[in-house]
Amino acid sequence: MVLKVFFPSCCSSADSGILIGRWISEQNSAVILAVIHFPFIPVQVKQYLGEVQRVTKVSVSVLGSWSNSKQEKEESLSEFLEDLGTIFCHEPWIQISKEGDSKFWSCSILQKHSKNPQEEEIILVYYDQRKVMLSHLHPPLDTAGQRAEDASKLSAIFDTVARSQVLFMTDRYDEGPIKLTHWQSDGVEASIIVELLKQTSVPACMLLTFLLSLVSGICRSRVLKFWPLSFLWSKLSTCEQLGHRLQHLQVISSNKKAQNQNQLMRKANIFVSLLIDVALGILLMSWLYRKNRIGHLADTLIPVADHVAEELQDLLQWLMGAPAGLKMNRALDQVLGRFFLYHIHLWISYIHLLSPFIEMILWYVGLSACLGLTVALCILSDIIALLTFHIYCFYVYGARLYCLKIYGLSSLWRLFRGKKWNVLRQRVDSCSYDLDQLFIGTLLFTILLFLLPTTALYYLVFTLLRLLVVIVQGLIHLLVDLIDSLPLYSLILRLCRSYRLAAGVKFRVLEQQDGKPLRLLMQINPLSYGGVVQTYRLPTYSCYPRDSWASLCKKLFLGELIYPWKHKGDKQN
Repeated sequence: MVLKVFFPSCCSSADSGILIGRWISEQNSAVILAVIHFPFIPVQVKQYLGEVQRVTKVSVSVLGSWSNSKQEKEESLSEFLEDLGTIFCHEPWIQISKEGDSKFWSCSILQKHSKNPQEEEIILVYYDQRKVMLSHLHPPLDTAGQRAEDASKLSAIFDTVARSQVLFMTDRYDEGPIKLTHWQSDGVEASIIVELLKQTSVPACMLLTFLLSLVSGICRSRVLKFWPLSFLWSKLSTCEQLGHRLQHLQVISSNKKAQNQNQLMRKANIFVSLLIDVALGILLMSWLYRKNRIGHLADTLIPVADHVAEELQDLLQWLMGAPAGLKMNRALDQVLGRFFLYHIHLWISYIHLLSPFIEMILWYVGLSACLGLTVALCILSDIIALLTFHIYCFYVYGARLYCLKIYGLSSLWRLFRGKKWNVLRQRVDSCSYDLDQLFIGTLLFTILLFLLPTTALYYLVFTLLRLLVVIVQGLIHLLVDLIDSLPLYSLILRLCRSYRLAAGVKFRVLEQQDGKPLRLLMQINPLSYGGVVQTYRLPTYSCYPRDSWASLCKKLFLGELIYPWKHKGDKQN
């Protein structure tokens, strides 16, 4: 039988006393939490441990004795420490002693109440109490069998130390009857800035909660459910991002205490993400309003729009001729070309009508950067969508016309084979047609077939232009989602204090000698950066197209409309 004793390395130089901790019978392990020094009164020790058990819900008890022979050289000390086992009555009674300046330790087990005492092999494991206390164990998600059982055993050790936080709140400067040695015995680790922030965060959170409740009430009002406002709220990415940030502010300002470590890390990640987002937005705003950059941007916007319109006109003139030597249907080509040229003319008139107000619009849009860089990027995406609205219209017209011809040809092709589509049963059934129906079908099929190349060419060109705009918007949304979902606090914590995110432990042999307990050092293996992102990634609102390439190509071939940037609530936790 192997008995494992987890001993805190901070107690290796403590004065002689008794060991208090938790005995885990399922694992035959003892987790030492602190050392109580002499002199003490056993009744006060029992009362103190009872209060600790009531607060922490951890079965803390006296597990044995600790003797530091470097400070204590009395011969009667060992006998006195053995007699303590009859007062506190713990089975087994652990005796650990340090042999002066020697690197060897002695550890023995007393079993006074056992009828058949068995000699057990002892493994003495040192651990850094501060790191184990502040860390949170993240066992691998794919653990199974023995690995999952080992993770649960380690979790019991981590959980014991973490739940005994009340035990570590006393130091040697306290005027109490009991003196302890643990990782905070030289002074409780705290920060004045953190304590001041804790005191000021309560009224700030109450005020922020009140303001957010007002904003949420306005957002949930019936006014926003009418058709124009509800349509804009669902289509504009700026509105979606503002709603997403509103949910984040509600999570941060909530006075409800986090139930576990994951909820606490989620709040911290959201807070750091908001802080960095607003800081980057303020930097962008300060850059825009220096040296009249807003005016220069407004002056270059109109010439760029005119240049894009001229390029589109040249493209349409090229399509109305003989593009790449292809023979097009002259009549349909001229009709489509003039139709799209008229739309470009309307678009140029619309841009020049807004030209006196563009600088003022950009000036107010620049102020929105104080809400965060993500809000400014979403506004930029919406501006691109508005400025390229004519390209979207061209794509919709071409896709609808092309889709109409494709479905018409497929229906007429079934007519030649004596088939028809059964709408009720959603299948193709046999059908008999008369001569007039076959004749009309042949004429319509011939007309649609010879007009298809002209329509397909316009559809192909405008689909490529639409995809170009979608790619630009996709890059912007990708950057927004990266800022929204990246767990920045967890990554900073992994970089600076990697032990806070523990994926497991490793053991290093310190001493191995016959007749002496095996001494090991437990070291924490930090969670990998990929594991940090996977564990603490924040939910986002953008729903990217999850269609396969085959499905996407099928939609493009059939002329179905593609909406790459749908917005809906992400249910990911």
